Amino acid sequence: MKPTEIAHLLRLELALDMRQRAAWGGMLLYVVSAVYVCFLAVKNGLGTATWNALFWVILLFAAFNALARSFQREDNSRQLYLYTLVDPRSVVMARTLYNAATMMILSLLSLVFFVLFLGDGALDNADLGLFILAVVLGGIGFAAVLTLVSAIAARAGNGLGLMAILGFPIVLPMLLAVMRASKLSLDGVAWSVSSTYFGGIVLLVVITVTLAWVLFPYLWRD
Repeated sequence: MKPTEIAHLLRLELALDMRQRAAWGGMLLYVVSAVYVCFLAVKNGLGTATWNALFWVILLFAAFNALARSFQREDNSRQLYLYTLVDPRSVVMARTLYNAATMMILSLLSLVFFVLFLGDGALDNADLGLFILAVVLGGIGFAAVLTLVSAIAARAGNGLGLMAILGFPIVLPMLLAVMRASKLSLDGVAWSVSSTYFGGIVLLVVITVTLAWVLFPYLWRD
């Protein structure tokens, strides 16, 4: 794994996405549509717990839509070509970093749309800095877990279907941790209490990235 390879691969991912701008439009359209449907369904207002749960459910499915294509847009010949050029660990680290950046942007945009449509009443007593930290860490956590699942699903030859089957049970611990951390932040609970959940999210991200770093070369060569 070389930093220069990762930098070149990040530029490649950005160039591919710039050629497929409709994919970004599709992600934003999904988020806006889902938030608008929630707005129509609960016009009379939401409690903090429901506001928080709806936000993470929408963001979870947005993450599946956004990251399922991570390893799906390459055919076998392109994978073999990349294998001859770079270390496979550089590939998975570059994809994970790029997906983390994508999810950070998508998470913050989702939060903006969510507040615009469903109001900011849930933020009245919140520790806003901690809540935004929970949103950003949640986006990075979804990216780390779903990048690994996308790689496994793509190599198994049943990409989207297998990703849906494998993805939910694997991402569930991350989802529960970020929902709990963000709920405590919305309630204005002190850092000394919520830090356990934030630490758990970081630990899950480190474990997932380490597993991807160790396992991906075997997936790549298979």
